Amino acid sequence: MIVVENKFFILKIGEDGIAKSLILRSTGEECIAPDNEIALFSITQERPYNNEIKLMYPNKRTTFAANRLRRDGSRLIVGFELVAFEAVVELEEKDNYVAFTLVDFIVPENTYGSFCQFISPPPILEFRLLQLPVIKRKRFGGWLNVTWDDNVAINILATSPYALIDSESRKDCYLMYADAVRNVKLIGTGAALIVSTPDKLLDCIDSIEKDYNLPRGVESRRSDEMDASTYWTCDISPSNVEKHIEYAKKGGFRRMLIYYKALFREDDHYSYNGDYDLNENYPNGIEDVKSVLQKIKEHGIVPGIHFLHSHIGVKSRYVTPVADHRLNLTRHFTLAKSLGTEDDVIYVEQNPEGAPLNPNLQVLKFGGEVIYYDSYTTEYPYCFNNCQRGYYDTKVSCHNIGTIGGVLDVSEFSATSVYIDETTSLQDEIAEKIACVYNAGFEFVYFDGSEGTNSPFEFNVPYAQYKVYKRFNKKPLFCAGAAKAHFGWHMLSGGNAFDVFPANVFKEKIAEFPLSVAPKMANDFTCVNFGWWDFGRDTQPDMYEYGTSKAAAYNCPATILAEIQTISECSRKDDVLEIMYRWEDVRRKKWLTQQQKELLKNPDKEYILLVNEEGEYELVPYFRIKNAAKGNGLLSAYYFERAGKTYVVCWHTKAHGELMLPFNSDNFGYEEQLGGLPIKVEKTAEGIMIPVSCRRYFSAAVSKENLIEVFENATFIE
Repeated sequence: MIVVENKFFILKIGEDGIAKSLILRSTGEECIAPDNEIALFSITQERPYNNEIKLMYPNKRTTFAANRLRRDGSRLIVGFELVAFEAVVELEEKDNYVAFTLVDFIVPENTYGSFCQFISPPPILEFRLLQLPVIKRKRFGGWLNVTWDDNVAINILATSPYALIDSESRKDCYLMYADAVRNVKLIGTGAALIVSTPDKLLDCIDSIEKDYNLPRGVESRRSDEMDASTYWTCDISPSNVEKHIEYAKKGGFRRMLIYYKALFREDDHYSYNGDYDLNENYPNGIEDVKSVLQKIKEHGIVPGIHFLHSHIGVKSRYVTPVADHRLNLTRHFTLAKSLGTEDDVIYVEQNPEGAPLNPNLQVLKFGGEVIYYDSYTTEYPYCFNNCQRGYYDTKVSCHNIGTIGGVLDVSEFSATSVYIDETTSLQDEIAEKIACVYNAGFEFVYFDGSEGTNSPFEFNVPYAQYKVYKRFNKKPLFCAGAAKAHFGWHMLSGGNAFDVFPANVFKEKIAEFPLSVAPKMANDFTCVNFGWWDFGRDTQPDMYEYGTSKAAAYNCPATILAEIQTISECSRKDDVLEIMYRWEDVRRKKWLTQQQKELLKNPDKEYILLVNEEGEYELVPYFRIKNAAKGNGLLSAYYFERAGKTYVVCWHTKAHGELMLPFNSDNFGYEEQLGGLPIKVEKTAEGIMIPVSCRRYFSAAVSKENLIEVFENATFIE
């Protein structure tokens, strides 16, 4: 029996390579699922390579499990069924974790015989450097790869960007594992095993991050500022920075995220992405950027930058007039005939079947020329037809027979940018450009378009982010992104932001997506950004009250998209900013109790955050009056009950107007303390006339049903 242990756990492995027991020391609890005899290690080949084994078994992807194991000091020597070579795994038994790193292979002479004597040994596609069938716990975090409950947490974590970490859910266990992959990195790839009480899990991960010089995901997550919402802008400049600061302060925002289009030359899409040339709003170059950032910081707001690091615009210098050789190709084709400058049919050796047939994506690249095709044949001779040469304004060139090109990896979101091949230096080059601007004084980042990489995505999504991250002079307070994979946990402590939801389905989509996924992300010890919220003319106060209150229930932030023009066009901007200010203040003060948070998590219940007569916050449920003002859409009204009275809060959805309420009551009145500035309530023979624009609060000593009926039958006076 081989024993691997630290201060938290004891792992016992049989000499047959199978994990027999995994015990949490503090409680004696067993973590290995019974009746699951699974080897700790295995190798996978694209086919068997030993000649006799090849003749015995089908030529297909084949996995050979470990079947013998011995320990030599700090090393495990692993043998496998049916293959003669062995793997060498280095152990590091640290107090907070145990690391497993593939350091070598032992390949005896004549392993492959005379038939394969020139093979590069050993021919391995993947090496599974750790796998354990662990008992299912109450919670599972698929991103961090951790299962945990109130007693124990089990985590298999990469110690570098290179290990591919995943798990399989089985009937009675999670098979958690780490792989080293040949086309990524074999020798030197490692992973760590953590078994601890849940309150110590982050401490253990923090130790790994420090020991292996990884981004400090734990340290970032422990910041009190992680739930702060963000004011986002794509039009800030030296000439309007003060106005944006004014709006941000009205909304109580502690963060301001600046979209790259505010800084760099760009069109309506992503066509110049990659050039990163500062635009005409910054005539003094990087000094103007520093000045803008300094003004933001002087008001206690932290600036961040939002960019698409893996995108290259089709009008950028990387595409036209000569397309860069480091742009990603999703499929490769070899020219079967030389291609002249006048040819519009491209003959290739491979069958194009499965190549894109969406008009926006039907793009090839041979050499530095980009070529559009409108169809192809799937029977020999294979060819692309009706080709438009010099697409994206690239230079038309001749291409010799045998030239290898292929399908250009065009962004599916806009078709105005293409993706980088992360195996090349292009991502490094773009990373340098981004870091040059970040280092002007930004303090957090948003990695947008992160899914735009070549495969394997589980490796390249965080690897592309990491290439940028490593070049920052000052490490970000936190990062967020549009896509995540395992290693990115150390960087993306701000999680992902959900995209814009239209006003007419805003609440429905908040409930469907960020609200439903927030508890799942909590299993990964990460918050969710409840979304990019488009601050436009259709924005209504109740939308943001709903969204930001649900986010606060899970200690999560939101992001409002703020442009000078769109904010000014919103008739309810003062209400919306006041709502955000209150909820951001609540977040900052940690005002919400756990009981209140549990109430707010209900997607079918809405709550309003009041400032009561004593100037204190008060949280009460409120309910929409669905047919306010006879359902004409100009009045939004909600009722709530507090202090023994029924209240109505209402506002004009478009601009302002005079509202006639069809009843007379000496007990009806405007709630000045709740509603801000006083207004005139005029009694007439027809009823009570009130001006309605921003949110107003009223109460009356009548029944709830009576007050609802009054507002349902209200009419606007032309």
